[in-house]
Amino acid sequence: MSKRDYYEVLGVSRTASDEELKKAYRRCAMKHHPDRNAGDATSEAAFKECKEAYEVLSDASKRRMYDQHGHAAFEHGMGGGAGGGAGYADMGDIFGDMFGNIFGGGGRGPRRGADIGYVMELSLEEAVRGVEKQIEIPTLDECDSCDGSGSADGKLETCGTCNGRGQVRFQRGIFSMQQGCPHCGGRGQTIENPCGKCHGQGRVEDTKSLQVKIPAGVDNGDRIRLTGEGEAGPAGSPPGDLYVEVRVREHEIFQREGDDLHCEVPIRLTQAALGAAIRVPTLGGEVELKIPAETQAGKVFRLRDKGVQSVRSRRPGDLYCRVVMETPVNLTSEQRELLQQLEATFTGEDARRHSPRSSTFMDGVKGFWDRMTSS
Repeated sequence: MSKRDYYEVLGVSRTASDEELKKAYRRCAMKHHPDRNAGDATSEAAFKECKEAYEVLSDASKRRMYDQHGHAAFEHGMGGGAGGGAGYADMGDIFGDMFGNIFGGGGRGPRRGADIGYVMELSLEEAVRGVEKQIEIPTLDECDSCDGSGSADGKLETCGTCNGRGQVRFQRGIFSMQQGCPHCGGRGQTIENPCGKCHGQGRVEDTKSLQVKIPAGVDNGDRIRLTGEGEAGPAGSPPGDLYVEVRVREHEIFQREGDDLHCEVPIRLTQAALGAAIRVPTLGGEVELKIPAETQAGKVFRLRDKGVQSVRSRRPGDLYCRVVMETPVNLTSEQRELLQQLEATFTGEDARRHSPRSSTFMDGVKGFWDRMTSS
């Protein structure tokens, strides 16, 4: 019976990304895992099929060879590796280093476990000051029944396909090329008596609880790497890493730009005209901000070193306060009368002196209409 196309087995297109391949494999493996389908021969065969497909397509060099030659690429490789033909063994050693990077022959041993990504949401205060949080992540962990070996009795046999080398060779024209052994996954050893808990995989699905320390000053998109906290490697190979990516929630007062903070500070008309000393918030508590007389709406005041202390340079940024004019509401009759008296004083040429921006605007409007009517 001929083998099914590997892309068809995983249900992905031939242009699928590494991430799409990984997700498809996990769906397939979880659906047909022997733990969930005890005694079901069809599911067991499907599980092995999707595992074999992913082992080939997740390896860049194997995938290139499969795309070019299909299943025949690996049938030839296994034949050449098992036979160990003396006619080209020496030539393979000569050309191995030269073409190792191109055809993936340089790597030996099984692949390490997959890296895991985790997104951690933080408040601005937590990101600025640093925080320690406990997280729980679903992962593949080392099987405690067999200590990750995959063997129930701890015994491993030399792989008959690669003779313990972890690599197989095959001939392409005058060149001898090599790749990781598809039978033992590059370990050079096979398991005769698989562990009943992990079924020879050396890994089991689990939820891992970790305490993660976030340093002060992190920002959106920053990643923290926890070495060896990713998925356990297959059958005892090294684990992957865990990458914690920071996402900072929007703040009700401050907006962050790099190490600087920005905020809007509402002031009254009288404060802007006469000047005032007002209290403004910072991440370290309130400070006094002096508003000089005749301050215009939109004016930005800079408070040095009141921003975020950089996680890299350890230098603090600044806080920029933009004043916005707030129109008074719910006026009493006395307040309304006082404002009307003030407005009555802005008449004639004297009004231009008190409102330079308004006068400039009106001059521009007059010039615009003059050009429109003369054209």
